[in-house]
Amino acid sequence: QVQLVESGGGLVQPGGSLRLSCAASGSIFSTVMGWYRQAPGKQRELVGHIGSGDNTMYADSVKGRFTISRDNAKNTVYLQMNSLKPEDTAVYYCNMVRLLEGTYWGQGTQVIVSS
Repeated sequence: QVQLVESGGGLVQPGGSLRLSCAASGSIFSTVMGWYRQAPGKQRELVGHIGSGDNTMYADSVKGRFTISRDNAKNTVYLQMNSLKPEDTAVYYCNMVRLLEGTYWGQGTQVIVSS
């Protein structure tokens, strides 16, 4: 049983930055770690993910502004968000995929981008 806990959300002005953290109760070694978000009235969408070899991919909407990284020793994945826009407002969720085991989700952390 794995628990994922997101932190770092809050209120930020447009153009500002936030760093979200996702701490796992178990090892993230050999996993794919992802970030998703869900805005009010919209479906959950993929923000990006990072593979076990630190390879990353991002949605077009955040490419060039967001960066995902991982620290396997700390069992933590990060989402650095720069140049934030009001349309980035959403609840951000961390997830972990372990092949042949399953998928795990955090409870989310809210990000509000507003002046």
